[in-house]
Amino acid sequence: MILDAPYWEGRYASKNTGWDIGDISTPIKVFVDGLSDKSLRVLIPGAGNGHEAIYMREKGFDKVTVLDWSVSALNNIKSASPDFPDDYLIKGDFFEHLGQYDLILEQTFFCAIDPKLREKYAAKVAQLLKPQGRLVGLLFDAPLNEDHPPFGGHKEEYLSYFKPHFAIKTFERANNSIDARKGRELFIQLIKP
Repeated sequence: MILDAPYWEGRYASKNTGWDIGDISTPIKVFVDGLSDKSLRVLIPGAGNGHEAIYMREKGFDKVTVLDWSVSALNNIKSASPDFPDDYLIKGDFFEHLGQYDLILEQTFFCAIDPKLREKYAAKVAQLLKPQGRLVGLLFDAPLNEDHPPFGGHKEEYLSYFKPHFAIKTFERANNSIDARKGRELFIQLIKP
């Protein structure tokens, strides 16, 4: 299986998006609700239908960049939030993206990429974050699938990718996951030194 732009465009164009919960996930919502600095530069890679991005814009965060390979996904965001600035809806490859951000939100992107790219993902996130920037989000703490996304894993594996690049602030079982994911998600908050 080649997890490239045509693959993801096909999934969104056909609305074959079973991972999409239709809203911002509770742990990320609670985190966002606790942020007071609305000037943060935020990146949401592999954002799909962008529920987190839309929520953040509604809360007054005006520097939220969405990155996805799927034009259909980006169009879905624009349909749901017509005022979302086009300049912040970027079709592109995460591993080729350039920029500097205060915060990167992780919501079902890490589990969608080929697990062979996880070490590269951690390094790329570190490259995109400013000093003291944060990677915050959710990772599946369960085996899941081996031949197609979502790909699972476990805390010890993930820490091996992130520890070389980040100070670990939070890396623990989420206590407020949606029912379908209870006991299977890790909430992470990692800080670039």
